[in-house]
Amino acid sequence: MKPATLRQEFYEKGRFSGFPVYDMHGHMGPFYGIHFPFPDADSMVKDMGRAGVKMLVFCHHSALFSPDTGNAANIEAVRKYPDRLRAYCCVNPNYPDIIKRDLATFDMHADVYVGFKMHASYHGHTLTDDAYRPVWEFADERKLLVLMHTAGVSSSLCGPAPVRKIAEKYNNAALLLGHSCHGSWDEAIRLVKDFPNVYLELCALMTEKGVLERMVAAGAVDRMLFGTDYPWFSHNYYIGAVLGADIEDEDRKKIFSSNGQKLLAPYIDKE
Repeated sequence: MKPATLRQEFYEKGRFSGFPVYDMHGHMGPFYGIHFPFPDADSMVKDMGRAGVKMLVFCHHSALFSPDTGNAANIEAVRKYPDRLRAYCCVNPNYPDIIKRDLATFDMHADVYVGFKMHASYHGHTLTDDAYRPVWEFADERKLLVLMHTAGVSSSLCGPAPVRKIAEKYNNAALLLGHSCHGSWDEAIRLVKDFPNVYLELCALMTEKGVLERMVAAGAVDRMLFGTDYPWFSHNYYIGAVLGADIEDEDRKKIFSSNGQKLLAPYIDKE
């Protein structure tokens, strides 16, 4: 494998001294059928510090599944930890009136949101559904981030085909492919090559050996983003997966830090 001083540093110190880590895909709060040891904002921020994670961009589980409370938990957590957290405003296409309200009040939470979270497979609407259109137009006009849950070619809701249709239409929003069209790695790489505003978010693919190397070899490293789905997965585990990949340390720095920092720069104070 290629020499890696970062690997040795993290194994010895448990963090990197030269740069912060930005996690671009997280959640928060309890979830049915599973136990999370660190589900609340206080515990999560403390645990992030153990691995040197400066900032987590997340969407609370209640925002995804409880339209009655909506994004309230996102707002509360970020305002409690403004130096450590930012949120995606969750949009559920089954509730167009709530979407309309969230768009109308978006500017009231400029200190909280970096963009939007879409989970088409949970909510049962394809990414190209007309119910999402006001959000796409809003995000595109303002050049916001949109984290989409994406899956492989078998998914008609959020696979490479609907993602491509979105990318062809909306050129200004930063389109973050959550899980990088999981399993359809070549299609995900083609999307990055074809559209300059498409980014590969790496959560869940790091359990498959060789995928990171394939993406880096294809020239996608400047648009690869570190993400963990935390608290579903461990920061240490995913940091270890990137450190264990056969890529250069400079590539790792982009994945862990500088790529995410560039996207977040309009929303956070740069050091």
